[in-house]
Amino acid sequence: MYDPIQLTSFLAVAQTRNFSEAGRRLGLQQSTVSQHVRKLEDSIGRRLFVRDTHRVTLTADGEAMTGFARSILDTTERAQRFFAGSKLRGRLRFGTSEDFVTTRLPELLRDFISIHTQVDLELKVGVSAGLYQAMEAGELDLVLAKRPAGDARGQLVWRDRFVWIGPPSPRFDPDGRVPLIVYEAPSITRSVALAALERVGLTWRIACTSGSLSGLRAAALAGLGVGVHARSLIPDGLFEVPGSYRLPDLADVEFVVRTAPSASRGPAKALAAAIMANSDRLQRAV
Repeated sequence: MYDPIQLTSFLAVAQTRNFSEAGRRLGLQQSTVSQHVRKLEDSIGRRLFVRDTHRVTLTADGEAMTGFARSILDTTERAQRFFAGSKLRGRLRFGTSEDFVTTRLPELLRDFISIHTQVDLELKVGVSAGLYQAMEAGELDLVLAKRPAGDARGQLVWRDRFVWIGPPSPRFDPDGRVPLIVYEAPSITRSVALAALERVGLTWRIACTSGSLSGLRAAALAGLGVGVHARSLIPDGLFEVPGSYRLPDLADVEFVVRTAPSASRGPAKALAAAIMANSDRLQRAV
């Protein structure tokens, strides 16, 4: 009943919230993507998006359709792969940042290895900066992580916003210093936090340093301080710090997949494509 091409265009818009970006991701003109979505809306008799000059928002029916579209396309892909057989084989060294430990990335990886049974997947979890260092050293084939400011490498998965996070009522030092909970250096969020505070002249101290998101979360839940995190991936139990605390605004953050030049084909290319196609599953914590 539903055209897979129309469903693919619909999901790309739902993931990017932008018709132009969806077209770039699919290699199509914006007008073509719009036509696909319009035909899908006509076929079901419901509006899937509310559009204005500034943004694209899913309607309630659009939210429902994302689940149906994903299920239909997944089933179609599984059937195609079952009868065609996966020809991918070899070792894939994949690195993902700590940001994704509480998302549905494990489900995506489980689906990938169940389809590509001849691929030997090796997983490394760490901070973004460290993963890029490992890739430069030839230790990783594919990385899913935050992109450093000013770095154009990698394929954009989605754009988010850095925010200050902490417990419901964070406490600052009596002398006005901001207690920080940060990753061990090198760390993109650590650098962003320190640069933002220094830019506005706020003093700070390191209250906790950890190499894992679970360690930072535990310190924040204990009330030791505040940290910086992507808004759509705030860990369970933590909250965006209200503006009344007068912390400086933070920049946007881009999540990308970057493939090593030596691994531009085969398993790395296939997993990168799977991540791009399922970016909406990664933007929300489990």
